[in-house]
Amino acid sequence: MAERVLSKLSIKYSRFLWSTLGNLSKRASVRQLHSKLSDNNPYIKVSKEVKEALLYRQPVVALETTIYTHGFPYPDNTALASRLESIVRTNGGIPATIGVLNGVARVGFSAEELIELTASAGRPETRKVSRRDLPYILGLGYAGRRLNGGTTIAGTMVLARLAGIKVFATGGLGGVHRGGENSMDVSADLTELGRTNMAVIAGGCKSFLDIRRTLEYLETQGVTVGTFSDGREGRVDFPAFWTRDSGNLSPLTIKDEEEAANIIRAQQGAQISSGLFFASPIPAEYSIAKEKIDAIIAQAVRDAEESGSTGSDNTPFILNRIRETTDGASVVANRALVESNVARGTKVAVHLAKINDDHFKNNG
Repeated sequence: MAERVLSKLSIKYSRFLWSTLGNLSKRASVRQLHSKLSDNNPYIKVSKEVKEALLYRQPVVALETTIYTHGFPYPDNTALASRLESIVRTNGGIPATIGVLNGVARVGFSAEELIELTASAGRPETRKVSRRDLPYILGLGYAGRRLNGGTTIAGTMVLARLAGIKVFATGGLGGVHRGGENSMDVSADLTELGRTNMAVIAGGCKSFLDIRRTLEYLETQGVTVGTFSDGREGRVDFPAFWTRDSGNLSPLTIKDEEEAANIIRAQQGAQISSGLFFASPIPAEYSIAKEKIDAIIAQAVRDAEESGSTGSDNTPFILNRIRETTDGASVVANRALVESNVARGTKVAVHLAKINDDHFKNNG
């Protein structure tokens, strides 16, 4: 009898010991990862708060900065940045705002650093930073030419993935531009989703893009695409940023944030390297009628063609024309959309942290 008791105690102690050692080993590996990205890496700095949150498996949500440097003027952008970080914290997460300040990529900003970045909005030297731009701006920074930059969805995904962040919430996805089958004007956001294991929560893609071809392109890239049903039955439309309906059915429908978190966990467990895109429709009270926004966009696209705006200049031109035509209503909708997406993204991250924690406890 005594031998059986001792044997059971020995087994329990062994499990506890291996679990503890596993904990220490995993935490050590996380520390090593982050030391490469901060202390020992002159190009990327991860804030102490974000490092500690990741180390202790807390829910972390990545936030981009192009919306501040190229979307809203100063000081409105500073207020929005503070608001979005506050939304993450209120919903139980840790915000990881990502951008480039003085030539160094930042994953997590202090309040002072965020003000410094947002104050540089609109300056010619403040760059929009996608994947392709990271070596350039970080290389110049190391050489002494310290530029600021707002990271796009693609740029943010690259840096968030390096830091070990799994969830990223933002406004709207880039896509295939109208006529893209001839111009090859396709956002790097789409190819980034095809290569980077990251869950992105956004309000679909902007209505002036070719949404059907955007969904086809994402399918080709192997990206899992789903839209939150928000209580609706059956299949739902893939949203089009300012409006909940695009006329294009979503490939998949997602019930809620917990379901989305389980999909992310499955992606991790199966070690599938491509990304996930969860479309979050704009709150109904801010949605602009599809017929109305379609007419406004059609005129804005014609104006862009006449002005010769192409490439990276095309989207800012069209957004400005839409803002003018709607007397600022599109800006109000934009703000409501990104706030809703960030709240939803945080809820997804909180559920994911719980699922991962349960898995960790059960498997050691």
